[in-house]
Amino acid sequence: MPQFDDTRINQKLESLGHSAEENAARMLAPNYNLGYTNLHGITIDTDALALIPEKVAREAQVAAFLEQNKQLSVAIQNPENPKTEEVLQSLESRGYTITGYLVTLASLDHAWLRYKDVLSATAEKQGVLDISPAAITAFAAEIKTHLDVATKILEVQQTNKTERATSTIEVLFAGALALGASDIHIEPEQNTVRFRYRLDGVLWDITNADKTIYTLITSRIKLLSGLILNIHNEAQDGRFTFDVGTRKIEVRTSVIPGAYGESVVMRLLDPDASGFTLEGLGLNDKLKAVVLEELVRPNGAIITTGPTGSGKTTALYAFMQKVHTPETKIVTIEDPVEYKLPGIVQTQIEEDYTFAQGLRAILRQDPDIIMVGEIRDREVAETAMNAALTGHLVFSTLHTNSAAAAFPRLLDLGVDARTIGSSVNLILGQRLVRLLCNECKVQRDATTQEQTLIAQIMDEPVAQHTIYEPKGCPACGGSGYKGRKGVFEAIRVDTAVEEAVIRDPREIHILAAAKKQDIPSMAQDGIEKVLAGITSLDELERVIDLHNTRTTEEAPDLDTDQDSEDTV
Repeated sequence: MPQFDDTRINQKLESLGHSAEENAARMLAPNYNLGYTNLHGITIDTDALALIPEKVAREAQVAAFLEQNKQLSVAIQNPENPKTEEVLQSLESRGYTITGYLVTLASLDHAWLRYKDVLSATAEKQGVLDISPAAITAFAAEIKTHLDVATKILEVQQTNKTERATSTIEVLFAGALALGASDIHIEPEQNTVRFRYRLDGVLWDITNADKTIYTLITSRIKLLSGLILNIHNEAQDGRFTFDVGTRKIEVRTSVIPGAYGESVVMRLLDPDASGFTLEGLGLNDKLKAVVLEELVRPNGAIITTGPTGSGKTTALYAFMQKVHTPETKIVTIEDPVEYKLPGIVQTQIEEDYTFAQGLRAILRQDPDIIMVGEIRDREVAETAMNAALTGHLVFSTLHTNSAAAAFPRLLDLGVDARTIGSSVNLILGQRLVRLLCNECKVQRDATTQEQTLIAQIMDEPVAQHTIYEPKGCPACGGSGYKGRKGVFEAIRVDTAVEEAVIRDPREIHILAAAKKQDIPSMAQDGIEKVLAGITSLDELERVIDLHNTRTTEEAPDLDTDQDSEDTV
């Protein structure tokens, strides 16, 4: 192990600017098998911080800054400080699994300042607000639908001014957890403030409240999230956690300025919702078999595609869970790390730590499998493809509207066509559809128009079909839907597809080359789920244009000269 001269290194770091210090720490981290992070801008989990007494933390030059399900993240300034090892061993003896991060002294100082919050009896004095897990649990037990949330918010407006803001926030969190909302939206209007939830991918209006409560609520949320209170004309991002029973809920907060005040969106990351399995994705039998075959290959790239919020990252998490074994090292670079996966090294990009830099660093960590959160630019694309060619299995995502569109997108990013053919194993396209509530869905016969549409998509004669539609009941909160699953398409990169990518990579030619693979299209997968009563035709049409599905029969012969301006 390289020798770490504490005095010499600190003198060198002190002579550099802040950015240079962070860069130096990042470069040194792999030498000690540590990750790297910059604690500035990160909300310190004071419950985690309190696990190490302040005096001990300062002597050992460490700080615990995040704890989830006994997975403890610890910032380390000097890995060779003997007291550091003592502290880590003590934490492990208490049942914690440690993930260490090399940090600068400035980062540690930022974390150590929060010990005042641990000791402070008055949370607001130090800019931190405690919300009551007991109150959230009690409110959640009384909430069955979004109308119950509106009623509770109206009730708590009758309390005194200070309690009103705290109770409103607790009701919002309780409702979100009870109903399974992924996001809470707080939107100021001219005279009111509007509260909304995103439930199963769809925004629902909850209620409007008098705007007098708005400033108090946003101030509380900014305090919780570690944001600067007196900045109102700039976007800010922060995070915090709170406990509900045995669950530790992480909240990612985004605040942006608007015409009538700051708009706030809080994303809830619930570890109870993170059951990442192939079975949970909703893959059809044919595609599941294909995915399982590709996951056992030792190298190559598997790429998921789709718009934001289509479940791409969830699919990659399920893939990692499937292939993870004690003999396999998996390293990720994400933006940000949303869910912790035991046994997997997860890293995230920072302001001055990009996907490209992270990916290059990961390749020096001797990984078997690499997950890159998103292929955004040429450097990341080329590095990821090269990794797939050099003995690594690579998982990543692309923002394209279909699996076939991923090939021209990679070419646009500068990846050579022959490299794509050699490095990419499988590309999936996906969307998320809401699942019909099993308690209240109603059966009906498909109309003549619907029968014709189904026949066209499934490439079969017109026939009578029974389909289902939503009704709404207490079990689903009145929406008629409960939960979501994916609808998928996929293209394996075989010889025919590889030749199409090289000769004419337009989507229609890629689809024609892939037709013999006999993998259902996204529309066909969706119709199968409609006919099985899993989702409704209206819901499928919400996420897929069923009337404009491209067919491979439309593709011209690749041996025939075509005008390069032909539409696809």
